[in-house]
Amino acid sequence: MQQIIDIEKFEQLQEILVQEIIEQIRFKLAQGGITGDQLRELTGEIAFSVASSLDDQANIEHDGVEVHPYLAFIGTENEVIHCGENSYAHEFVADIMKKVFSS
Repeated sequence: MQQIIDIEKFEQLQEILVQEIIEQIRFKLAQGGITGDQLRELTGEIAFSVASSLDDQANIEHDGVEVHPYLAFIGTENEVIHCGENSYAHEFVADIMKKVFSS
């Protein structure tokens, strides 16, 4: 696989991933009977936590083993698309939450 740095494509893919995470969280919480403002708040809090974990902002450690995720995406023709540093998906949560909950 060929690794490529494509910040514009990486950003687009992060946004799509964060939107999907938000929509799945909202759907599962709604299935569990959560509605209204509570649905919005819990969805946002959970999505931000998940995105922060993916971005290596959560200080993950278990039994002395530190975990440092590094987000990359599979592109066409065996490409691995990344931005050359840690992801920043958590930065998209607020704007995508507005979009998802306004529809």
